Amino acid sequence: MFSSDKIDYRSTAKTQPKSLEVPPDLSQLARDSRYQLPGGVVSAAAGAGAVAPVTAIGNNVAPMSIGQMRVMRDGSQRWLVVPVPPEQLWPQLRSFWAERGFTLTVDSAEAGVMETDWAENRAKLPQDFIRATIGRVFENLYSTGERDRFRTRVERGAAGTEIYITHRGLQEIYPNKERDSTVWTARPSDPDLEAELLTRLMVRLGAKEDAARPAVAGAAPASPAAAPRARLVAGTPAATLEVDDTFDRAWRRLGLALDRSGFSVEDRDRSAGLYFVRYVDPKEIEKGEPSFFARLFSSSSGPAQVRLRISVKADGAKTRVAVLNANGAADNSDNAQRIVAQLVNDLK
Repeated sequence: MFSSDKIDYRSTAKTQPKSLEVPPDLSQLARDSRYQLPGGVVSAAAGAGAVAPVTAIGNNVAPMSIGQMRVMRDGSQRWLVVPVPPEQLWPQLRSFWAERGFTLTVDSAEAGVMETDWAENRAKLPQDFIRATIGRVFENLYSTGERDRFRTRVERGAAGTEIYITHRGLQEIYPNKERDSTVWTARPSDPDLEAELLTRLMVRLGAKEDAARPAVAGAAPASPAAAPRARLVAGTPAATLEVDDTFDRAWRRLGLALDRSGFSVEDRDRSAGLYFVRYVDPKEIEKGEPSFFARLFSSSSGPAQVRLRISVKADGAKTRVAVLNANGAADNSDNAQRIVAQLVNDLK
């Protein structure tokens, strides 16, 4: 885990003016109709009192609670369950990221997705004499060679709201022995960094730091399975995989896998078992082309992205996940086969 002085993010985009935040116990003007509740003013006290007790999701999920918030963990995945409706949490989540130096590039209450711009953790820079003097004047002369982006996903549940934070990272490397140029390449997601941001979010939502930190760290993971829990399924119209999980657990694990991979989740329909995503072939990322990653830090358009649907259907005690095209038809193309192979690796 990271101490309080080891995170200092600076967004690569221009900082936007902070909007005023309405306290939880006052009326919040609705920005859209997705999270509107029927009738009157919504208060935090009334919302908390009307929520049923939180129960663990599945047999392999370990809970840890602090007051009304609960930390849930399934393997390396952690998330918060907060007994407050999403419409009250959304402005607080927006303020949380702004206070930490991030600019939001995605702020969609309709989809329940919030994503930061690529940002640099300036606390990783060496604090030597030169850095402490010249570096303060010429700040841009120094770089960590790493960038981070975080996605917050909010889902309404029977017990309130589930909040997920996932991390994606880039690192700058020399592609040749001459070391005359650099390229940006993907680096693995950092579960510890996700846990640290989840801890800070708990504190932002009212928990004490000395209680939030051990709760996030102490939510024990489930015992690892002896055999792979996901596998490819042959002979189906669409590229398909099977997961040894119930629908609820598979839906959650798949959502986090999509967030951590090269997918942009535009929308989701849990009742229909569908994720609506945009996909970039990982081979394009692995090339480490300067022009591609330069677009990640600018407003110019990136490579072509394919719109797809990821179907999630219960099959007894198991769940089947299939790739559909943008029109909802079965997709068994080479691209679809690569997608299910990637998801099998992430879900096994």
